[in-house]
Amino acid sequence: MSPRRSLVFSLICAVLVLPGLTGCDTNPPDESAGSTPSEGTSNSTDTEPSTDSESSTGSEASPDADGQKIPTTEPAVDLSGRTVAIDPGHNGGNASHPSEIASPVPDGRGGTKACNTTGTATSTDYPEADFNWAVAQQLKQELKDAGAKVVMSRDDNDGVGPCVDERGTFADDADLMVSIHANGTETASTKGFHVIVAKPGSSDAVEDDSNRLADSMSEAMSGPFTPNSAYGKDAISRRPDLAGLNNASVPAVIVECGEMRNADEAKTMESKSGQKKYANALLQGIVDWY
Repeated sequence: MSPRRSLVFSLICAVLVLPGLTGCDTNPPDESAGSTPSEGTSNSTDTEPSTDSESSTGSEASPDADGQKIPTTEPAVDLSGRTVAIDPGHNGGNASHPSEIASPVPDGRGGTKACNTTGTATSTDYPEADFNWAVAQQLKQELKDAGAKVVMSRDDNDGVGPCVDERGTFADDADLMVSIHANGTETASTKGFHVIVAKPGSSDAVEDDSNRLADSMSEAMSGPFTPNSAYGKDAISRRPDLAGLNNASVPAVIVECGEMRNADEAKTMESKSGQKKYANALLQGIVDWY
């Protein structure tokens, strides 16, 4: 090519790479048996979101420390105008206030329930309250990044309570409530998540939407995690005795993210990458419900 033609060609390329145009030599972007947990324990602050599939979470990123791929949030997710309530189960200071957390509170079905419990822990003594809090903080940030308002049942991880009845009513102004927990079956071989929803007894509208929320959570969790077969094919448990769910006036579920006494699941729960993976799955369930 002559120097003159080369200069002309270069000028054309320079024009073509202006914003919104495609330049020369550019490429398009590459596109087991479980046990039944007790209340609040596990055995021991907004536009319609797009319905396009690209508006949901779940794209895969780099593997985590365990070699498993972590679902990430698509930028197109828009939860503007939505309010989600997050309840990180238990609290870091519960163990040092046994009398306070043992005091009876309304269970939402005419009876009473202990205010709260300490929760379970892994074999290395990593507390459930710490795991719940870490995942809740990750989920909270992801929801806010998507434009949602998030309300929390507690503001730290070194206090006491709130009691299980308050863990339902704090969500009254939200669209839905997700309570984050982990299970503590004594048998270390038991593995998998399960979702808990209130057994029939609440208003029909809340009941139907709660069941739908349970379905979306189960499906979202089933992508990266193992369902606990003890709770059926969908890993959903329906219970009448959980005050947090019974006292909720909005659709609500408890998600037992996994088994803390299972070595493999405990490793995932204790890792930052694992906690992010749990939060991403919970976010996917929320997006799917909307």
